[in-house]
Amino acid sequence: MRDADAPFVRVTTGTDQAALRRAHLGLVLRSLRDEGGRSRAQLAADLGLTRAVASGLVGELEARGLVCPGARQRGAVGRPGTTVELDAGLVCGLGAEVNVDHVSALAVDLGGDVVAERRVGLATRRLTPDEVLDELAAILRDTLAELTVGQGRHVAGVTVGVAGLVDAAHEVVTLAPNLGWRDLPVAQGLRDRLTSAPAPLSVDNEANLAASAEIDPADPDRSDMLVVFGEVGVGGGVVADGRLRRGRHGFAGEFGHMIVDPQGRPCACGRVGCWETVVGLRALLEAATDPDDPVRDPALTLEDRLAGLAERARRGDTRTLAALHEIGSWLGTGAAVLVNALDPGVVVLGGYFAALGQWLRPAVEEQLAAGVLASRLGETAVVVSTLGPTAAVRGAALASLEHVFLDPTAVPRRAETLNGAAR
Repeated sequence: MRDADAPFVRVTTGTDQAALRRAHLGLVLRSLRDEGGRSRAQLAADLGLTRAVASGLVGELEARGLVCPGARQRGAVGRPGTTVELDAGLVCGLGAEVNVDHVSALAVDLGGDVVAERRVGLATRRLTPDEVLDELAAILRDTLAELTVGQGRHVAGVTVGVAGLVDAAHEVVTLAPNLGWRDLPVAQGLRDRLTSAPAPLSVDNEANLAASAEIDPADPDRSDMLVVFGEVGVGGGVVADGRLRRGRHGFAGEFGHMIVDPQGRPCACGRVGCWETVVGLRALLEAATDPDDPVRDPALTLEDRLAGLAERARRGDTRTLAALHEIGSWLGTGAAVLVNALDPGVVVLGGYFAALGQWLRPAVEEQLAAGVLASRLGETAVVVSTLGPTAAVRGAALASLEHVFLDPTAVPRRAETLNGAAR
């Protein structure tokens, strides 16, 4: 037994020291992402590190191609220093998406800029899961080749977004009603099809990924946020204290299957009157167009359909405007239930709701004012996403990059990469 009066000495193992260093590297990298470039001295002061430690961490991040020297500081006392900034040239995250009418891939660099993008229109409901995964693997293969061979980048990982319930821990799509999928091991299916799949390769719910793409650490108004994402189905995400909340089993955000009209139409999930049956794309098309309307042509992309409806709304077409008001009212009715339960500061309209947001938002705001108990005490703003239909796949790409921000040592040093290439 240790003598109670003897001083306690903590023994630090090599494993502890390595973990601590990884944590400090991630801390510096996230700080540069969230708060911008700074000098080594300022980083040390901001993060509570000594200058020597901060300088050593920056040096290692630079060796891994994650940071680089920036501009000379101006207005500083004494000799001007050089700022440290994220280096967007080497590392990227790759996202992919499976939806009812397309599969896509998109890559972003450390600064969040898009560096590669592919999208293929695909009637996924009419194909077998294997056929869909074949198509997705093909565009991932092409995108990976463009990034690694064409651009010389290191791909940090791949995250696949799917419209449905996703057991992310086991990499399985549990239920995707609009795709007709059940208990499908998507991640393993892609690994089997990709001879050199980057690790990690994971799968997640597309609406949660779209919601995560809306998070902005620099905007305090978005620290508590409700994101509603509409395409053929409707989903979303809850952001609290700047973090996406997934719930006990990881299935939070399935807003589209709230019952809002018990006497309404059947939903693809097997129930009646779900929210997505009155605000999903099908509901809009049926309210705004006839069955033989060109906008319903299955050969059109979602963007083309929405552009056609937006043009009619701009021209003042009575039926289109009435349909948008009806959808907006139902959208506001469901949002009011969620706002009463969650009290967010902001409701973000994403997906197809964003493309038609200028016509949907007034009706949403009307219903929130009428249906939210505390609307006079604390207003919840309704904003239109600027990310458009790529929000989910962009969120997937950012999720792949998050592995680097948590553990920068996942990226090999440049010398290691060059030596490996030479071999």
